[in-house]
Amino acid sequence: MAGQVCEKPPFAVNDSYLLKTAPVTCVAGAVFLLLVALGGFQNRQGLAIRKGFGATAVFVLLPYAVKYNLLRPKLLPMKLSVIIPAFNEAASIGRLLHYLQQLAPAAELLVADGNSTDATVTIAGRAGATVVPCLRRGRGPQMNAGAAAASGDMLYFLHADTFPPVDLEKQLQQAWQQGYGSGCFRLRFDDSHWFLRLNAWFTRFDVDALRFGDQSLFVRREVFERAGGFNEEMLLLEDQEIIGRLRRVAPFAVLPACVVTSARKYRQHGIYRLQGCYFYIYALYRMGISQQLLLQAYKRLLAG
Repeated sequence: MAGQVCEKPPFAVNDSYLLKTAPVTCVAGAVFLLLVALGGFQNRQGLAIRKGFGATAVFVLLPYAVKYNLLRPKLLPMKLSVIIPAFNEAASIGRLLHYLQQLAPAAELLVADGNSTDATVTIAGRAGATVVPCLRRGRGPQMNAGAAAASGDMLYFLHADTFPPVDLEKQLQQAWQQGYGSGCFRLRFDDSHWFLRLNAWFTRFDVDALRFGDQSLFVRREVFERAGGFNEEMLLLEDQEIIGRLRRVAPFAVLPACVVTSARKYRQHGIYRLQGCYFYIYALYRMGISQQLLLQAYKRLLAG
């Protein structure tokens, strides 16, 4: 699939090769066992024969070991914790939690609530999630609080209006086995507008400027802790700022599947206007403008 970032093995091993080498493998193995039974290794000639057949066996059997991952150390199964920062998300939190329970029934579901004034907490509790009350509202503080309460060794940060792919656990397990420390998915909006489809298409590229929270974020717990977690002083772009620090600790991957996120803000404020606002705020951020001024500019642009 185009845009997939997972590395290929150093050489490909296909089934036709294995079928062709199977007779050689069987003959080499049979002769090797026969020589052992006859005591053919008690002299120098027997030692030379042993080395020859041993080298042949290694050459022939190595592709089998590569194909079936016999050389890779066995990793313990990951325990997944899904952390959802929420504030007044009663309209969507229940549907998301039920969806997650179907995808990953063994996963730990945590809703880090920022003092919601609607029924978010009640709905999340009834849906079986662990509600983590957060004294300080904001995505950074809430996601850190959720991570602190989580028991999993793979943390998956997900917005309340974003739905992960149906093979979520399989994708994360593969990333886990391949040694990635963190990563995200590509993006798709629940709206077919051409500009949003184009916007989402660019998320397949592994460029930090294209990484935002709607794509969700998976992180190994030890990588998250070594990176220092989310910067709680960030009022905006906290889930973009952390990417650089995560990359310095361990490899980052953009997985080939897509999450589907709501385009409600685009519909509310206008697609081009909101995207222009995002571009402007990101440019100011890269110029080093303070978080307080960024937040003021963001609110003024959306209110204008």
